[in-house]
Amino acid sequence: MIPEELQRHLEKMMLTMNRRSKPEFEGYSPEEMAAILHSVFHQKSPIQLKHLTDADYERIPIFNQVKYLAERIAEKGEIQLTKKGFLPVKVVADLYAQGFIKDDYIDSGLYKLYKETDSLAINLAHILLKISGLTKRPRGKLSLTKAGEKIITDNNKLLQLIFNKFTTKFNWAYFDGFGQNDVGQLGVGFTLILLSKYGSEKRPDHFYAEKYFRAFPALLTSTAPSIYDDLPTDFNSCYSVRTFSRFLNFFGLVDTEPDDKQGLLVRNYFVTKTSLFDKFIQIAPPNPNFSLNG
Repeated sequence: MIPEELQRHLEKMMLTMNRRSKPEFEGYSPEEMAAILHSVFHQKSPIQLKHLTDADYERIPIFNQVKYLAERIAEKGEIQLTKKGFLPVKVVADLYAQGFIKDDYIDSGLYKLYKETDSLAINLAHILLKISGLTKRPRGKLSLTKAGEKIITDNNKLLQLIFNKFTTKFNWAYFDGFGQNDVGQLGVGFTLILLSKYGSEKRPDHFYAEKYFRAFPALLTSTAPSIYDDLPTDFNSCYSVRTFSRFLNFFGLVDTEPDDKQGLLVRNYFVTKTSLFDKFIQIAPPNPNFSLNG
C-alpha cells in the first residue's frame, strides 16, 4: 500500500503534468485537450459558440438548406418519402434550385440530379434534421416533431443544434472513400483553435493537417484510407476534404481556393477563415489553472 503522504505527492505531480502547456497542443495542457476532445462545447471548454445577427445566418449554406427544408415540411404538414426513405424528386429539385450549396458535377452536366443521394448537401440536410430530433417519419411520411416546430423559428438554437450534431453525432466518413476512421472529426475543436490562431492568413490545407496529426499521431495508424497509394497524402487529403471542403465550408466558416499549380487530380487548397468564423467561434487562450470539473 502506498503511504498516504506519497499518494498525495504523486497526485500533485500528476495534476501538475496534466496542466502543463504542450507545444504540440498549441500551448494547451493535456487536461484542456481532454475537454476539447470530449466536451468540446461544454460551458467550461476553451471553445464557445456565440450568437449571430440575422444577416450572419444568411451566410451559412447548410443552415439555410436545413431551415428551408424544415420550413417546407412545416408548410405541407408532412412529406411522403420514397420507398427507401428519401425525399421525393420534386422536393430535391426545389431544394437544389435555391442554390444554397451547388455541386460542380451537377451544374456542369456531368450527371443529373434525380434523387436525394445525388446531392451530398441535400442528403446531409435531411440527415441533420433527423439526428437533431427535429423530424419524425411515421408510416413513411416526414414531419416535424414538437421540438422541431419550435426550434426552426429560433436561428440561434437551430444553428447551434445542427453544428453540435454535425461535429459530434454525424459520421464524417459517411460521404467519402477514405475509409472508416476518425480523421478530422476527432479533435475537431483543435482544428477550430488552429483556424482561430492562423486562419487570417491564406495557408495551404496541409499546414493544418501537419499540426493536426502532430497533436493526434495515433490517427495515422488507424484504418488506412483506400483511394490513394501514398499513405501520408491519403490522410492529409482525408483531413482536408472532411474538415474544409465539407464541414467548415458548408457552415460558411472558411474560404477554400484550389492550388492550381498542383494539377487537376490533386486535392490541395489554400484555406482562409471568413469573418463569420470569429463572430461564431470564441476561443479562450491556454489556462494553466484549467479544470473541467473544478
